[in-house]
Amino acid sequence: MKIAPNSTLKIEPLLALFLFLFTACSEPNNQREVPTDNPFIVVLGVAQDAGYPQAGQKQEWELIKERSARPKNAVALGLVDPTTKQRWLFEATPDFKLQLQMLDDVSETNNYPMDGIFLTHAHIGHYTGLIHLGREVMGTSSVPVYAMPKMKAFLEENGPWSQLVDLNNIEIKPQQDSIAIQLNNSVSVTPFTVPHRDEFSETVGYEIRIKDKSIVFIPDIDKWSKWNQDIIEVIRKSDMALLDASFFKNGEIPGRDMSEIPHPFVEESMSLFGKLSDEDKAKVYFIHFNHTNPMNFSDSDESKLVREKGFKIAYEGQILEF
Repeated sequence: MKIAPNSTLKIEPLLALFLFLFTACSEPNNQREVPTDNPFIVVLGVAQDAGYPQAGQKQEWELIKERSARPKNAVALGLVDPTTKQRWLFEATPDFKLQLQMLDDVSETNNYPMDGIFLTHAHIGHYTGLIHLGREVMGTSSVPVYAMPKMKAFLEENGPWSQLVDLNNIEIKPQQDSIAIQLNNSVSVTPFTVPHRDEFSETVGYEIRIKDKSIVFIPDIDKWSKWNQDIIEVIRKSDMALLDASFFKNGEIPGRDMSEIPHPFVEESMSLFGKLSDEDKAKVYFIHFNHTNPMNFSDSDESKLVREKGFKIAYEGQILEF
């Protein structure tokens, strides 16, 4: 194991401030043990598409100034194999540059910036970070971007994303529903479609297999009852499940019909998952919190309730190893 330091003593003051905002989001330690001999996952973001705090939410920004709240990046994961010096990103968020730096802090690759990016769908918090690969910023060459058919067409046929394709900044790798992609001898990834608001593309979750372990990642989905899979069985068959926790309960957004933005409320999920064994409950990590979700605060009554019921809450900087 090696230690990923969070010290900012030798960093210019402005960069130090940015790193403080990042690492303050990591709970609870200032140092993380990073595996050196086995693949692992690092949590790079836990918030809904627009992060926390959101634009124009003055009260949230005041909480940040008072240090009563911590900023949170849009949801993303890094998948790292230190033995082969490979790494992959799940989601290209508006916080891409910060998350790339987080990934650099705990891993390396012979194909900088990463060996591939897996996208779930075409909502703003999940693909718009691709702009950083263009000639205005990094000017990358042939970064593999794994996308389903509609997502692939969306990127190829609409600017500015089509320019990334035309200039060979990215190379789109087609995916198919439930067909595994073998990344190396130890790691494979399988996309699977889930019901969601598919205005521009389909929506997928992913099963990440690390050797004989299975990790399920579903940051966005409509109600569990709309899916053609039994989420209870999915959890039981997996070793870990990072699941949509956009809203804690109905009525969370005053004056808004929440049927327009269907997600499994965490209250609903916990009730449904109540039939799981304690061992299976401990596999569930809630992630993808809307800025209104009280689970953004680790000491809120709602967060405490989630933990009391045997479930877990993902946090930025968290290292998940198997």
